[in-house]
Amino acid sequence: MNLWPWILLAAALAFATKLLGYLVPAKVLANPRMSRVAGTLTIGLLAALTVLNTAVSGHQVLADARLGALVGAAVALYLKAPFLLVVLAGAAVAAVLRLLGWS
Repeated sequence: MNLWPWILLAAALAFATKLLGYLVPAKVLANPRMSRVAGTLTIGLLAALTVLNTAVSGHQVLADARLGALVGAAVALYLKAPFLLVVLAGAAVAAVLRLLGWS
C-alpha cells in the first residue's frame, strides 16, 4: 500500500488548519475563556501522550519501569519539587526498578 497520498493529505490538512487559525478574529482570541480552554486542552493532550507513551508498547499495554518512573515523578510533583528534581526522581525510580528486574 502506498503511504505517500496519506502523508500528503495529512500535510495539506495541517497546513489548512494552520491557515484557518490566522483567519480567527482577534476579538475571539482575546476572550479569557479561549485562553483557559487552550491551556486546558494543551495540558490534557500532554498528559494523554505521556500516559500513552508510558503504558503502551506496540499493541500491548505494559506495566514496566516507565510506569514506576511516572508515579515517582508524579509524587515529586505533588510534593512541589522543582522540575529538575521531578525528572531526577523519575529517573531514579526507573533505575531502581530496572535494577530489581522490573523492566
